[in-house]
Amino acid sequence: MNNSPLVFHDDWQHLSAFTPARIALGRAGMSLPTHASLAFSLAHAMARDALATPIDFTPIAKSLATFNEKTMRLNTQASNSHDYLQRPDLGRLLAQASSLTLQAHPLSPADIVIIVADGLSSQAIENHAVPFLHLLLPYIREQRYLMPPISLINHGRVAIGDSVAQWYQARFCVVLIGERPGLSSPDSMGIYFTYQAKQGTTDAERNCISNIHQHGLSYAEALVKLVYLIETSAKLQFSGVNLKDETANAGLNYGF
Repeated sequence: MNNSPLVFHDDWQHLSAFTPARIALGRAGMSLPTHASLAFSLAHAMARDALATPIDFTPIAKSLATFNEKTMRLNTQASNSHDYLQRPDLGRLLAQASSLTLQAHPLSPADIVIIVADGLSSQAIENHAVPFLHLLLPYIREQRYLMPPISLINHGRVAIGDSVAQWYQARFCVVLIGERPGLSSPDSMGIYFTYQAKQGTTDAERNCISNIHQHGLSYAEALVKLVYLIETSAKLQFSGVNLKDETANAGLNYGF
């Protein structure tokens, strides 16, 4: 005889097929069913792993090299994950050795700089940075934008791109970064775009394209939004809260 409590299913359980959110989980007595409880624990563990696992930039650098793209390894003043989480300011500043590495590169005018930072999810960058860049880089070449080596930055936050952009006096700064892991998306990548970024740039002067992962925004959709921001900011000469994403209304696709 089965003495386990009965599992009661919600009448609207069919709606769960349309979202990864935890809805219509049912109940066993006054509690969640075992499978729902275990699924939650697994998602929580995956989110913690995404946050705690150090990034390995070597495969990313090798993959970009096959695309004839040079990379530059840099570090922030946050020397470990503990400092990164406890001192957000350190993740916005280059370590002294990395500042010297940057300054050792020839100072030539640049139209755009690209920064890839682990942020709060190394898994997001390992999974999505290269596939997205393989879509973005042909556009950059087609526009004949001058671009220095792609910066791969460990323990970086969004504002770390400002120092790189300022050094190269770049018009456009694009930062690919791992977003805070969620319980349904431990590998979500965000893109931050800034026009004429420099040290002291505020978050209000940036545009964000977020939620890029398997069950979120696709690479092609993210690229359409980024290209729109690049081309519109070039005309208006600003980015941030005053630059609205009109891609949905305009029906743009750029052929991507």
